[in-house]
Amino acid sequence: MKLKHIEHIGIAVNNIQESIKFYEEVLGLKCYAVEEVKDQKVKTAFFMIGQTKIELLESTDPEGPIGKFIEKKGEGVHHIAYAVEGIENALAIMEEKGIKLIDTKPRKGAEGLDIAFLHPKSTGGVLTELCEKKD
Repeated sequence: MKLKHIEHIGIAVNNIQESIKFYEEVLGLKCYAVEEVKDQKVKTAFFMIGQTKIELLESTDPEGPIGKFIEKKGEGVHHIAYAVEGIENALAIMEEKGIKLIDTKPRKGAEGLDIAFLHPKSTGGVLTELCEKKD
């Protein structure tokens, strides 16, 4: 398995519009996309910083994964995502190494990426996402 780079860092927020203001007005970054991913019950906003993206995540349903995360832990870093080549192969390698998978097969995420999550109980407490951009 080959990790290419950190694809993005996901940050759970209560109010995406207020959070966008902080990233734009205080940090000087530019939000280049806002997108809703209905099956994940989330609205996302993206910023580029170097080769890495910051992804803000606002729940569209309190029962969705971000809603539950914020209820339990409050706003903050939700996950780290790595760009990989061959996501299906990467998942097979993770499983062979005893890593607990949340997603056994890739699914569609924001920005058209194929994504899959690894369980934080197997990754030192960090929710880890693998991403692949398919052309």
